[in-house]
Amino acid sequence: MAKVEHSFIEPGRNVTLKETKMEFSEGIKRLQLKLGVIFLKKGVALLLIGFLLGRALILSHLTPFSLPFFASVYMMRRKKAPIVLIGLAAGALTVSMGNAIYTLISGILFLIVFKIFGRIHKDEMKVIPFYVLSISFVSKCGFFYIQHLQNISMYDGMMAAVEASLTFILTLIFMQSIPFLSLRKRKKTLKTEEVVSLIILLASVLTGTIGWSMYDLSIEHILSRYLVLLFAYVAGATVGSTVGVVTGLIFSLANVSSFYQMSLLAFSGLLGGLLKEGKKIGSAMGLLIATLLIGMYGESKIPLVVNLYESAVAIFLLFLTPQSLTSKIAKHIPGTNEHAHEQQQYIRKIRDITVHRVEQFSSVFQALSKSFSQYDQWREHDQEERELDYFLSNVTEKTCQSCFKKEHCWAKNFNKTYDLMKKVIHETEKGEGAIPQRVHREFDKHCAKSRKVEDAILQELTFFQANQKLKLQVKESRKLVAEQLRGVSEVMGDFAKEIQRERENHHKQEEMILDALQDFGLDIEQVEIYSLNVGNVDIDMTVPYCNGHGESEKIIAPLLSDILGETIIVQKEECTPYSNGFCYVTFRSAQSFVVETGVAHAAKGGGFVSGDSYSTIDLGTRKYAVAISDGMGNGERAHHESNETLRLLQTILQSGIEEKVAIKSVNSILSLRTTDEIFSTLDLAMIDLQDASVRFLKIGSTPSYIKRGNKVMKIESSNLPMGIIHEFDVDVVSEQLKAGDLLIMMSDGIFEGPKHVENYDLWMRRKIREIETKDPQEIADLIMEEVIRTRSGMIEDDMTIVVAKVEHNTPKWAAIPIGKRKAKIS
Repeated sequence: MAKVEHSFIEPGRNVTLKETKMEFSEGIKRLQLKLGVIFLKKGVALLLIGFLLGRALILSHLTPFSLPFFASVYMMRRKKAPIVLIGLAAGALTVSMGNAIYTLISGILFLIVFKIFGRIHKDEMKVIPFYVLSISFVSKCGFFYIQHLQNISMYDGMMAAVEASLTFILTLIFMQSIPFLSLRKRKKTLKTEEVVSLIILLASVLTGTIGWSMYDLSIEHILSRYLVLLFAYVAGATVGSTVGVVTGLIFSLANVSSFYQMSLLAFSGLLGGLLKEGKKIGSAMGLLIATLLIGMYGESKIPLVVNLYESAVAIFLLFLTPQSLTSKIAKHIPGTNEHAHEQQQYIRKIRDITVHRVEQFSSVFQALSKSFSQYDQWREHDQEERELDYFLSNVTEKTCQSCFKKEHCWAKNFNKTYDLMKKVIHETEKGEGAIPQRVHREFDKHCAKSRKVEDAILQELTFFQANQKLKLQVKESRKLVAEQLRGVSEVMGDFAKEIQRERENHHKQEEMILDALQDFGLDIEQVEIYSLNVGNVDIDMTVPYCNGHGESEKIIAPLLSDILGETIIVQKEECTPYSNGFCYVTFRSAQSFVVETGVAHAAKGGGFVSGDSYSTIDLGTRKYAVAISDGMGNGERAHHESNETLRLLQTILQSGIEEKVAIKSVNSILSLRTTDEIFSTLDLAMIDLQDASVRFLKIGSTPSYIKRGNKVMKIESSNLPMGIIHEFDVDVVSEQLKAGDLLIMMSDGIFEGPKHVENYDLWMRRKIREIETKDPQEIADLIMEEVIRTRSGMIEDDMTIVVAKVEHNTPKWAAIPIGKRKAKIS
């Protein structure tokens, strides 16, 4: 017997619970999509709503819902208008044949009138309510006239006017509600008017169920309580009670005996919303409590047990409602957690798009910078040979082309001729037009027209050198542009990172700071921490209005200083104008150091306009800049040049570009904007207020001095003034300052001003060392006075001196120890 090669039962595929859940959820999504297409796209939902609105009555015989709903659908979803008219007529037919005929005639009359007069109006949406108003009044009067055997009373006319007025209002409401009955993507947030309009539409639809019952349970009661319960669970007590009041009011207008329903629905919406934190069970308990209270103490004719059964069915429907549907509804209603999360996602998306665009611009500038900087790299190795070949081609074209020895020189002795020509060019350029006799004799032996060739080389060399100078300027400008583009790219990249940085989660630290401040006896409403990084603390607080006593500065900031272990100050405070309001306070880390400056300056000959300019700039990034610029010469032209230098420098530095790139950019602008020989010096000191480090960038300026006790240190550099050359390297001198140090910067009018002094440096050091005062302004005045005294009171040049004193930043209010340090909350 042959062996059986295969088993009769194949092993089953391993099915995990996770895969089953995914398949089930995908099936649910497909079912929801199909139902959405059937009900919304195919118009089945509009047909059902039309059927119920066709049945809906107000005061037992008014039908104000049909015509407004048909007109709204006709204007907004015109292809579905015939389906809606059929649904309205079918619903009206369940009431009476006369209502069905009236509904059809009023709808057809609206179409005829709108076709005739609709083209007259530019904005059709604004005039539709007036069309509905007039058509409703005319058709209702005609209906009463026929119904009462060609007789109409004053009461009938008043009822027709009431119905026409209701149709006018309902048209405005339905026109805001119809867009919800489509598959089109709507905006995420609904306005209050849109929420109320949607509630009125749903309540109006539910009035079409009046009279329906199942096992002695009223369908209208079940659905209305379910509607209120759903909105209370989704949106809270405010929206829940509003839905209850609106639904109950419409039900009471439709059936006076249902007036008690308003109390029940409003109370259940309020309780259900208040208990929504207990999820669906909490909202359900709210409805049961409201049903018991209203049923026992109200004037309802319905037995309490029946009311409880109806509420139980509504609760059962709430538990059957999928969580995805409630979440989707909550996303559209302001005030819900889902809506807030949706808004945060939208803001995050906008932020990410902005960051992406900024990063793209940064990448573009980086690529341009790289392109400019690498433009000549691949050509450098053969550039010189190519330029020499062009040079020789131009020379030989003028001389050798017509020579009888052309074949002998360039065909038979090419290398020798080429080397000799190259040697002549080199010697001509080296000797500035003069060729050594030895080279001339050697070349004359080889060339029959040596003098003519030498003259051509000299002439061509002039053009060649001018061309080389122009190329060098272009290359230097290209390099400068590359650095500027790189600087802009870095600034935009930093800006993108700053945008992308989200607020960190500091809930625990917020609670601990709030407890610490409240234990001290302070009433704090809210604490929001954005950053706890050392030197970059950022905290916002909401505190009660203190009537101008300064509690934030005098008490809260010192307490935070002790808690966080660093000095905290009030950066901004906004208070409400009334006594029971609040103040919104921003606390930030204080700077570790502060700079106090003193300035003394004088124009040449005691004039009013000085060629020197100075500036002290707080860059806002914990950096402080002190700058002096000396324009060439004196008077208005020099003043304009130096002032323009500082203005450009300040603008570029405040944009966030590094100081070296900023200085090179200013130099490029000054050198390229005019052909006049107008130059200016620049003496710049960048002080870091966090660690007191300082960077000196000196462009053609005089030395600066740092005084620390009795010690005087000299700071100097050897850069040319700005505007002389297009490209230069900026030498940066870095020093570490200490608290109490004095930084003294001056123009050449001060440094070289003393008369009959051989060594200006020693004289200045001695004078600075001898000064006993620590006040920056007094030091500046004393040094200038000493310089002027040496010249017998004469001011021979523009003079400017700036003295900056660095000190620890001592807060106005000392820290208040409360025993909770940063280690406990970090």
